[in-house]
Amino acid sequence: MLRTALWPLVLYFALVLVVVGGMLGISYVLGEHHRGRRATGEPYESGIVSTGSARIRFDVKFYLNAMFFVVFDLETMFIIAWAISARSVGWAGYIEVLIFIAILVAALVYLWRLGALDWSTLRERIGARASADGRDQDDKK
Repeated sequence: MLRTALWPLVLYFALVLVVVGGMLGISYVLGEHHRGRRATGEPYESGIVSTGSARIRFDVKFYLNAMFFVVFDLETMFIIAWAISARSVGWAGYIEVLIFIAILVAALVYLWRLGALDWSTLRERIGARASADGRDQDDKK
């Protein structure tokens, strides 16, 4: 009984190995071989010869921006899923999505006040504060 239930899985696994091996073998036989040519191993970007290293350091704010995008994009998908089923979930679903949006807005305000959404440098922020303080003192006079 156990032997008859396993044979389709074993056959599928064998066919996967044959297909993968076949694709690798055919690409090796039909593909170009670039041995000895120096230019084929170098990076090529839109017809422009690359200069410098590709290993540059990005500011952490780029990664923060990407994380914010992913988080808020996923939350948008939750809201769209709610909008599709809005009639069937009724008022309870409406109240739940309002709570969900309130939490999102609270998180956004927190990030904003924390300065996580501010792309200016520390020097620019200090200069902006100093100029704002100077205007405040001028207004008091």
